[in-house]
Amino acid sequence: MKDLFSPYKLKGIELKNRIMMSPMCQYSVDLKDGVATDWHYLHYVSRAVGGAGLIMIEMTDVEPDGRISDFDLGLWSDEQIPALKRIVDTCHSYGAKVGIQIAHAGRKAEDAEVPVAPSAIPFDENSKMPRALSTTEVKEMVDKFRSAVGRAVQAGFDTIEIHGAHGYLIHQFHSPLTNKRDDEYGQDLTRFGREIIVAAKAEMPEDMPLIMRISAKEYVEGGYGIKESTEFAKEYQKAGVDIFDISSGGEGPIAAWGRPGTHAAYQVPLAQEIKKALDVPVIAVGRLDDAILANAVIGNEEADLVAVGRGMLRNPYWSLEAAAKLKKETATPKQYTTGF
Repeated sequence: MKDLFSPYKLKGIELKNRIMMSPMCQYSVDLKDGVATDWHYLHYVSRAVGGAGLIMIEMTDVEPDGRISDFDLGLWSDEQIPALKRIVDTCHSYGAKVGIQIAHAGRKAEDAEVPVAPSAIPFDENSKMPRALSTTEVKEMVDKFRSAVGRAVQAGFDTIEIHGAHGYLIHQFHSPLTNKRDDEYGQDLTRFGREIIVAAKAEMPEDMPLIMRISAKEYVEGGYGIKESTEFAKEYQKAGVDIFDISSGGEGPIAAWGRPGTHAAYQVPLAQEIKKALDVPVIAVGRLDDAILANAVIGNEEADLVAVGRGMLRNPYWSLEAAAKLKKETATPKQYTTGF
């Protein structure tokens, strides 16, 4: 019977448990050069020591103007590889596998002088007016994703996650709310995402799984729902996605009538629906900080992995605490055994 501490294998990656540290921006690149710092090293390595099976490095951007803020990580330069490789190598030494979320913020790039987007539609009345990318620039953007993934492979990551959720650039292209283009990238809303997936796979070893995070539901008037996201996820699956990380929202200011639930596991039904419709592995995320609940999500086969975010911000040893609570065997560091 599967549980939170069952091992998990997908293609060439083998995880010691079903716990993923969710990608969470640290906004801590003080030099604004996109290079990971000692803070990032300590932050991620401590979660490896703390027992997470898979650590997902935060949103890492393909160009400087693709960052949410100038304090975000980047992989647009070879100079950014060594600091990330140091994190990966050390996490590996403590038994964790490591992935990285490759992204572009699009119109949500707060510090870009002029953000870019599929169409010139601002996020809200307080946001900068973005500039619509030309068709040529869209194709160049696909190459920027390709190059960033190539650098991630050089850094030794075990898996890559493409960020297609939360109102960032790929999400902006596949949402009818934000893509009003009349070229091929407007006629086929999944084309941009599919081209990025194909480009990423070309840079990745054949046995390395590709993860994609999607927002399975939008929370604004006229936004898409699970029916539409199931359809575009099918297109991404055909293009090469091996496992989906299922979140929701982020596309705009939330309408009062569409406010998402704040209860525990409120996004799990979305993950379950995608898993069933596509017969594809999924990662569940969103208020799954309680070990008993997270364990049930796996045991009930609602998802294949559980991503824990805020719980791991509060406690880098969340995984070890979960094992103790569930009375499951896990590789507690010998230095900490007396604590458990």
